[in-house]
Amino acid sequence: MRSVRMERKPRIARGKRPKRSPRGGTRATELRATFSRREKARAGLFARAGRAMQRWLAFRRPMLLLTGGFIAVALLAALLAGGYVGRAVSRFNNSLNVLVADAGFGISEVHLAGNVRTPPETILAALGFEPGQSIFAADVQSARWRLMKLDWVAEADVQRRYPDAINVRLVEKLPYALWESTDGFVYVVERNGGLITKKDAENFAHLPHLAGDGAPKFAADLVDAVAQHRAIAARTRIYQRQSGRRWNLVLDDGVVVKLPETGWQKELGTLESLIVDKSILERNLTEIDLRSPRYFFFLLKSGQTGKVDRGSEL
Repeated sequence: MRSVRMERKPRIARGKRPKRSPRGGTRATELRATFSRREKARAGLFARAGRAMQRWLAFRRPMLLLTGGFIAVALLAALLAGGYVGRAVSRFNNSLNVLVADAGFGISEVHLAGNVRTPPETILAALGFEPGQSIFAADVQSARWRLMKLDWVAEADVQRRYPDAINVRLVEKLPYALWESTDGFVYVVERNGGLITKKDAENFAHLPHLAGDGAPKFAADLVDAVAQHRAIAARTRIYQRQSGRRWNLVLDDGVVVKLPETGWQKELGTLESLIVDKSILERNLTEIDLRSPRYFFFLLKSGQTGKVDRGSEL
C-alpha cells in the first residue's frame, strides 16, 4: 500500500495576524473615498431638484398657479359640457358590447315562466333588452323593477343564463273580487284588498262584487263566511260596505239585508234559516233588517214597514 504524507502548515501564533499589504489597504481606502464622493454628488443632485420644485410650487408665484388651475378646470368643464367625454365613453362601451356579442354573448333568447294573464309582448317591452345586446350589459335588477310595476305581477325574478339567454319567472296576483269604486270604475282586487287592474274587469264577472269605501280591505271574512251558507251565497249579488263600519247584502232579486256591525256571523245563520225554513224571500219584501237583537224589521214593496219579534212565528 502506497502511503501519502501530508505536511502540516505552520501554526500562527495566538494574538498575531498577518500584516496586510499596504498596497491593498490603500486601494480599499481609495474605493471608499470614491463611493463617498459619488453618494454626495447624487444626494446633492436630488436636493437641488427638490429645492427647484419647492421654488416652483412656492407661493411666490400664486397668480401663475391660479391661472394654470383655472385653465385646467375650464378645459375639463368644456369637455364635459360639450359631451365629448360622454360620447367617447359611450362609443367605447358600444364597441365593447359589439365585440362581446360577436363572441357569442349577445342576448338571443328570453325564457318566460309563470305568466298567465301577462302577455309575452308586455313582458319583453318591460324588460327593455334588445336582440343581440351584450348579456353582460343587461341590467337585470332594473328590468325586475319594471316588471314589478305591471298590473298582474306580484313577484319577478330575472336572471342571466350564459352565454346568450335571459330567464324570467313571474308570480302573478290572484283575483279575488270585483270592486266598484266611488268614481264609477270597476277594479279586480286581491284578497288583501290590493287593486290589480280595471282593464277587462268584465272577464271576472263570476267573482264576488264589492261596493263602498274600504270594501276590498275588509270583505274577505264576510265573503268566506257567506260561502258557508249555500242559500245566502247562491242569492248574494253585492257585498256593500256601509259607513266603513258594517255590511249590507244585496240579493239577486234586489232585496237588501242589513247586517249589524258586530255579531253579523250569527245573523248569517239567522238569515239562512229565514230563507230556507221560512221562505222569507217569497214574500213581497225589499228589505230585511237584522240589526236589532229583539226584532226583525221588514220593508215591503208597498212601502210599508213591519216588525216581528224574533221569538214569534213569521
